[in-house]
Amino acid sequence: MTTEPAVAPATASSPTSQFSLSTAAARTLTTTTKSAPQMRGISSRWLIRQLPWVQVSGGTYRVNRRLSLAVGRGRVAFVQAGADDVRIIPETLRELPVLRDFADDALLAELAGRFRVRDFRNGEVIAERGRPVEEVYVIAHGKIERIAPGKYGDEEKTVGVLADGDHLGDEALLDLEAHGEPRWRATLKAATAGTMLTLRWDAFLELVERSAELREHIDKFIATSERRVNSKGEVEIAIAAGHEGEAEIPGSFVDYDLAPREYELSLTQTILRMHTRVADLYNDPMNQLEEQLRLTVEEIRERQEWELLNNRSFGLLHNADYDQRIQTHSGPPTPDDLDDLLAMRRGTDLFLAHPKAIAAFFRECTRRGIYPDQAEVNGHRVPAWRGVPIFPSGKIPITDGHTSSILAMRTGEDNQGVIGLHQTGIPDEFDPSLNVRFMGIDDKAVMRYLVTAYYSVAILVQDAVGILENVDIAAARS
Repeated sequence: MTTEPAVAPATASSPTSQFSLSTAAARTLTTTTKSAPQMRGISSRWLIRQLPWVQVSGGTYRVNRRLSLAVGRGRVAFVQAGADDVRIIPETLRELPVLRDFADDALLAELAGRFRVRDFRNGEVIAERGRPVEEVYVIAHGKIERIAPGKYGDEEKTVGVLADGDHLGDEALLDLEAHGEPRWRATLKAATAGTMLTLRWDAFLELVERSAELREHIDKFIATSERRVNSKGEVEIAIAAGHEGEAEIPGSFVDYDLAPREYELSLTQTILRMHTRVADLYNDPMNQLEEQLRLTVEEIRERQEWELLNNRSFGLLHNADYDQRIQTHSGPPTPDDLDDLLAMRRGTDLFLAHPKAIAAFFRECTRRGIYPDQAEVNGHRVPAWRGVPIFPSGKIPITDGHTSSILAMRTGEDNQGVIGLHQTGIPDEFDPSLNVRFMGIDDKAVMRYLVTAYYSVAILVQDAVGILENVDIAAARS
């Protein structure tokens, strides 16, 4: 026979003693104070806030420009099958000005096949100023500096930096026609190790002699290049100035681009679903539909800003003119680099950079003992350089884990800058150029709402946007 142990009575010091209602139990009879639903994905969206937005009533905005004959120098693309197997994508050879709009894909493929891979090391002199041009170079990876003496014969200085996809030597075709022996106008020196593809000049000329179509295309290119243009590549207007007496005054007219670019409004859409039971019973103290819509609109606006920067059709990073893209001198963004970026246009209203790129710029300033100033924008104090505010945007991509870009732009229609495009007054408008349309209730009692934002961005003239590319944001190790 076993005896059950006696249970000791609860005392004041016993852990099971309780003399009042616990807070956990008390909360069952209370109404808690709640916050609205929070969201980590909301950013400052400085680009959307700083762009002047233009009403596009017809859904399409046409950018009319004065006729320009300056052919932009695009970027050649590559495919890599191995460390030593780098090949040019033939169609991208049309980015060379002399081959722009050339129609024969087979000839382009043959030309691409004649390029040979060549590695270069840091500090290597690839071509010397004044020497004959014997090869065309296309950079697959790495940086090459253009070095030339100053105006008064002083020591040589870096006058430009070229990087992935840039090409050199093809412009010698115009010198060949004019003088018969093209020569390098600057010394080419490798700033980093890298890889390029080379084409012997005589191999290119052999192809020109063999193809009547290519020769005709080049003759047309040369004839166009001989037409007088201003410093921006626009067809020159004949003007007389400083004359006396009855001098003959030249007549002229302003020619327009016959194929102006048109920007159609893009869109971001989603379908918001909500069960009718939730909408009917759980709307106190907060309206469930309103909160769902608020967070959905925030996410759409975040994607809108991403598209304004990264969309391949109209995004600023992909549509900035190649002549408005420069490389850093040493890797990280320095005050000299941002000064070069400012010097590319007649006015700059803002910089836009990834927060890590801004931090890298501050490190370079600190290293030189320079302290950037600040600017006040709509009650916010933001960092600035030369009086131009620097706004952060995490939507500018970081490639390879350590390189990014910094944008500088002029904004507004009156300034021939960058403008945002939208259309207000659309049916069921919830926000400017964003509407919410009821799509009905399905057989599962789920309500559906179509949420749509319409937008785009336009660059009115080429120098409205400049980009500092291949910005190294990695912190320097001591």
